[in-house]
This record gives sequence, C-alpha cells and structure tokens, in this order.
Amino acid sequence: MTRVGFIGLGVMGSRMARRLLEAGFNVTVYNRTTEKAVPLVSLGARQAATVAELAGEADVICTCLSMPDDVIEVYTGKGGVLSAARPGTICLDFTTVGPKTSRFVARRADERGVAYLDAPVSGGPEGAEQGELTIMVGGAKEAWERVRPLLRVLGKTVEYLGESGAGSAAKVINQYLVAVHSVAAAEAMVAGVAYGLDAGKLYRLLKESYGDSRMLRRHMEQFVLPRRFAPGGAVKYVHKDVRLANELMDEIGLGHRLGVQAEEAFAEAIAAGLADLDMSAVIQPLEQRVGVVVKETE
Repeated sequence: MTRVGFIGLGVMGSRMARRLLEAGFNVTVYNRTTEKAVPLVSLGARQAATVAELAGEADVICTCLSMPDDVIEVYTGKGGVLSAARPGTICLDFTTVGPKTSRFVARRADERGVAYLDAPVSGGPEGAEQGELTIMVGGAKEAWERVRPLLRVLGKTVEYLGESGAGSAAKVINQYLVAVHSVAAAEAMVAGVAYGLDAGKLYRLLKESYGDSRMLRRHMEQFVLPRRFAPGGAVKYVHKDVRLANELMDEIGLGHRLGVQAEEAFAEAIAAGLADLDMSAVIQPLEQRVGVVVKETE
C-alpha cells in the first residue's frame, strides 16, 4: 500500500487528507499546530512529530501550505522534506506558488533523486470535501503517471500540463481572473446600491445576463448578501496569488493592467483589517467609501 505523508492541515489540506484516508490510503500527517491533526488521527491517520520523520517514511509526500516561503522552508530548510525523503519519493505540492518557486524546489529535489510535482488546486473547501477539485500538474511525466490514482481521489479535473512550473503558471493565471472578477463584481454591486438599486434584484438580473460570472455568484450568494464573511479563500491569499500572477505577466513581457488594480484592491482590504476574511470581503472598503452596504433586503 502506498504510504502517503500529508503536511499542512488547514482548510484545504485537512479535507484532502481526509479524502485519502477514506479512500484507504495509509496516511501520516504533520502540522505545526498539532491540534489540527487530532480529527484525522481519530480517522486512522498517524501523526508525525517532525517533517523529517514524515518524509523519511512516505512514498508520496503531499504539501498544502500558505505562502511560497513556506514551501521553500518545508522542502529545503533544515529538517525539511528533502533532508529525509528517500530517492524515488514523489512530492506533490498543492500550494499556490509562482512558477519560479516550483522550478527552484524541483531542481533541489532532483539533486536528491526525488520527484517534485507542482499540483495547485482550485475548487475551495467544498471541492476538497467532495473530491471534485481541479488539479493542475507540472513536472516529470513519469512521476505524474505514478500518482494519477491518488490525484483522482482528490480531483474531478486533473490535467498534466508539462514541465516543472506549468501547473503553478496555470493556477496563478486562474487566480488573476479570480481577483479581477471579484473586484469587478464588488464594484458593480456597490455602484448599483449607491445608485439606489435593490441589491438582491440587481444580483438576480446580473446572474441572468452577460455580466454573470462564477465569482459574482459565489460572492453574492454565499457571503455578501447574507453578510457572512468567514473564509473560503482568504483575502490575504488572493492578494498573494494576484501578485504572483502579475509577476508572471511581467516575466513573459505582457505587462499587466487590471491585475495591478486588483492587487491594490486586495491590499486595501488587508490594510482595513480584513486579511483573514473570505476574499469576497474585498467589497467592504468599497462599501465604506460610498457609504452603502450590499445586502439582501427581501
């Protein structure tokens, strides 16, 4: 039986590790906040005391972390994954990082005889719970083929995109659209309410018109209209993601326009103390600017 190590048991990682347990995988988990491992241990997971302990025992190592610096530290730092992983181990990094980070870690892994695949995901907590994530994979094709059965447990759409960094590039491009669409939806709804339109009626019209988008529906239905902003995907992470997307746009020579404005809007939300709320909270500074609240009135 494949021995799976899972590092990072936050909103997404905990749900993904649970899916693997329910599918019958032998799973060992690690999280800096040890209490987060308790529910998974009760389901049959083993808890490792250190990253190195987990890495030395696993055939496949999964990581689902917060920031690019976290990925670099967990893999290449003292006592990190690559200090203990055995040659032939496959690493799956589900974190959203830029292609540069993925390529850097992949090179370091290759020096140790370890395969590193960037495999960022989209679909949110609900997708993780239901095994319906979209997973974008970059790295060695042979390693990808070996872990396809595991990825099929986690994702409904699993696509191999090419060499290291390809998966991360696809994900930050996706996040570019997420950020821009989120800000556009927020601006549109705030403008309508400021003009005197009923928020619920306006939303129902927009979602049946060409202005509709998945972000408009997600934000309005789940968070903004009912005024519940517990995450989902937090403001601080979307800010990080669109910053990485803007760096990619610069790297390829395209430059960026709307992405800069989206990055600024999410930075404004962070400055307003909203970093840990759902990304839809990017609407709140806009509401405050014009003195309205977008909420359901009927």
